[in-house]
Amino acid sequence: MKNSKAIRTVIYVGLVLWALINLFPVYWMFTFSLKDNEEIFGANVAGLPRHWLWSNYTSALNTGHMAKYFLNSIIVAVITIMITLAVALMATFALTRLIWKQRRRLNRFFMLGLTIPIHASIVPVYVTLSRLHLLNTYAALIVPYAAFSLSMAILVCTGFMNEIPRELDEAACMDGCNVWGIFFRIIVPLMKPAVATVGIYTFLQCWNELMFANIFISKTSLKTLPVGIQALSGQYTTAWGPIGAALVLGTFPTLIVYVFLSKRIQESFIAGAIKG
Repeated sequence: MKNSKAIRTVIYVGLVLWALINLFPVYWMFTFSLKDNEEIFGANVAGLPRHWLWSNYTSALNTGHMAKYFLNSIIVAVITIMITLAVALMATFALTRLIWKQRRRLNRFFMLGLTIPIHASIVPVYVTLSRLHLLNTYAALIVPYAAFSLSMAILVCTGFMNEIPRELDEAACMDGCNVWGIFFRIIVPLMKPAVATVGIYTFLQCWNELMFANIFISKTSLKTLPVGIQALSGQYTTAWGPIGAALVLGTFPTLIVYVFLSKRIQESFIAGAIKG
């Protein structure tokens, strides 16, 4: 009995230490954003700021145009999520609830997207967007982001949709519902957990993406937050506090989303892997 308590105590202490180690970069980034160069480079590297310089955030938002970049990232992320959800739900419904030739082959074709790294297609995507005159537009990011999010979205939605009893479809059909009625009135309301999961996954993917945003967008007014942070570090190398503030603005939204909804993400990935 005493041995089990001692082992449990050691495990708890180890977990606490591991949590502190993982949280230290977050703490360091936040305190880094509130210091001046003197504290950052030696005088007070890891401690709390001696003078809490909230003006660093003002400098990042105004001088570094982080507010505009933040808004651009939100626009791209929201539209990408909407497109991905709409296409993924309809595609999954067609692949799992309707019977037609080649549906299994098409499903395998969609799953091939999971094996293609997003940045391996930079050249063909760039050429295609150039010929369609979509460079330096929001669509230059929204279309590729949605396309590369679709395979995972279908995988997750398949796991959830297969758990919905088909008897509901038959009952709705007997009540006079057509295919669209079954989809919008029966399937979509029951897919809320999958919708939330796909939305979170797509948000995390397109919010942090840098390569496409850096190559496909050259207009300052259309740049997203990761590109803006990169430009800020090159333009204001003498003031690192505002750079830290910009990093906080770019990083903390994803951390907050994941902390509150990580359990749902993990459960959905497991369900999609088993049922899909």
